[in-house]
Amino acid sequence: MYRERPSKLSGAVVWTNTPTGGGGRVLPDGCMDLLWHEGRLIVAGADTRAHLTGEEGGAWYGLRFRPGGAPAFLGVPAHELRDRRVDLADLWPAAEVRRLHGRIAGAADLPTALEEVVLERAEAPEPLVRRLVAALDAGRPVAATADELGVGARQLHRRALDAFGYGPKTLARILRFGRALELARTEVPFAEAAARTGFADQAHLARDVKELAGVPLGVLLGRS
Repeated sequence: MYRERPSKLSGAVVWTNTPTGGGGRVLPDGCMDLLWHEGRLIVAGADTRAHLTGEEGGAWYGLRFRPGGAPAFLGVPAHELRDRRVDLADLWPAAEVRRLHGRIAGAADLPTALEEVVLERAEAPEPLVRRLVAALDAGRPVAATADELGVGARQLHRRALDAFGYGPKTLARILRFGRALELARTEVPFAEAAARTGFADQAHLARDVKELAGVPLGVLLGRS
């Protein structure tokens, strides 16, 4: 069973997932997560394809940062963690991770304890990063967005790699995929969802879903 709530950290989400058997499919969303599982602190980098989870027992707890929000907290450029799951101890001093481990493990409310750890040192993404996400999520073309932000294409690409783990075109594609999926989950016909979110047609949406999620849209939504 999966549950989530808004975090006190702007744009972030605190979540809990208790597997009920079998693996799962984590879809690309432009975000990174700090996870707690069976006494381990783990960082989930931004995905470019669906991440398939195994049958690991025990509940998972996580804080999902807003797009571009994790690197300042972690002190690591996002592209170094793209499509990876790594122990926090591989990124931070062991003594610091042990201290946080003891604090979270002894808490009565694990999700809240994880959130508090993040709140102590999290920083808001820089304005350019927030504006880039807003523009691309609104369907603005990458070139036009670069002009509006007053940066060159190469600089924008470098900034996006550090903030999100991939370039602005990939980010735009993933955000568009998320918008279409959100509409399709509300019973909006696939063709209409494609048109409303900037796809050329339903076939274009179908190709992106297959590439990003690994399965057809109907299968992903449990309709076939």
